[in-house]
Amino acid sequence: MARPADPVHVAVADALADAPRPTPRSRRRRFVSALVRKRAGVIGLAIVLLNVVVALSAPVLAPHDPLDQDVARRLLPPAWLAGGGPEHLLGTDQLGRDILSRVIHGSRISLLIGLLSVVLSLPVGVGLGLLAGYFTGRLDDITMRIADVQLAFPFILLAITIAGVLGPSPRNVILILAVGGWVVYARLARGQALSLREKEFIEAARGLGGGSFRILFRHMLPNVISPIIVVGTFGVAQMILLESSLSFLGLGVQPPTPSWGGMLNDGRAYITVAWWLTTFPGAAIMLTVLGINFVGDWLRDLLDPRLQSV
Repeated sequence: MARPADPVHVAVADALADAPRPTPRSRRRRFVSALVRKRAGVIGLAIVLLNVVVALSAPVLAPHDPLDQDVARRLLPPAWLAGGGPEHLLGTDQLGRDILSRVIHGSRISLLIGLLSVVLSLPVGVGLGLLAGYFTGRLDDITMRIADVQLAFPFILLAITIAGVLGPSPRNVILILAVGGWVVYARLARGQALSLREKEFIEAARGLGGGSFRILFRHMLPNVISPIIVVGTFGVAQMILLESSLSFLGLGVQPPTPSWGGMLNDGRAYITVAWWLTTFPGAAIMLTVLGINFVGDWLRDLLDPRLQSV
């Protein structure tokens, strides 16, 4: 005698049968289409790749040691201005250090801190957000109240406090940014988990005896990864801006290590007589952040076509 079908198994089979299964060809077509349609995405990707290549090849590309000082050649203008020369294409700073070499080496610090800050804060935020959204109750209340308190606390004051206790250094800047960045990912993951926990495929997984953590990380996490990737991309740009702000205030990377924010701080006293001290590191920050934002916007359209008109 045939055994009656389990309604839960039937529901799972129906859900899987109805779910669209993109083929590799359709995924490639969508990838290329989104890239072609979003010219800003192409520009952003080119800027990001150029930054990565420059950062990785800094010792080779930099024409001078970024720490070498020559006071006799201080405040030389860029090569195309009167008084400048090809030896220092972007001029020199108040200590005679080559601006181009310092901008190139500064890209390593900015990209490294931006990426590591997101790499540390994103898993923590996503994990806490998924747990809070799935289990709700007291865990949700505690997690979200901590997030609300941190959002209400001025970030710069938090950064000053941590830097004052630990001291300014690249490692501590990464820690400061990671501590300040997890909230965004936690709130996003929680919202996604709250909407997914009542879906049929989650109920079916529970009915089949799936454990909570199996459901969280095998069924929920793949469904929230797309918006997390997009927000994480924008997060890298934000972290680069924050690192530059902290270095500008003297709370980030310390001299003589070249950083874009530190170069802005060094050049502000000479802005009326040597504009190149602040213009070129400022342009590097602007172009890098703009490029990453373009890539984030392109990824948003690629991973969630419903948002293309937003």
